[in-house]
Amino acid sequence: MTVLQRWKQRAHALKKEVYALYLAYRDPRTPWYAKAVAALVVAYAFSPIDLIPDPIPVLGYLDDLVLVPLGVALALRLIPPEVVADSRAKTEELLRAGKPVSWGGVVIVGVIWITLAGLALWFIARLF
Repeated sequence: MTVLQRWKQRAHALKKEVYALYLAYRDPRTPWYAKAVAALVVAYAFSPIDLIPDPIPVLGYLDDLVLVPLGVALALRLIPPEVVADSRAKTEELLRAGKPVSWGGVVIVGVIWITLAGLALWFIARLF
């Protein structure tokens, strides 16, 4: 197995874990604090907008390679094991139905970008 094939397998496994988090978030057995973390991770992972845009060399993909796996790992530790197991079992059905898009994630990342742009403009205005 080549390195590229291993990376593709890992990416596919991570994608499945994000879908499992999506299902676990909706499960009533999941504690509120785990739901909060899972919601943030799922919203970011499903959002078509990245915190750091992919065209930026190295950093563009670094957020996807670091933030999403760390968020998934944290959320999975907070969710009860039986909920995780049930969610993983239901993931295959969700993947066959198609990838959901998180418009909440789009809004959150958009607000972050607008806030950063506003702060940058404010800082530049103060310099002059």
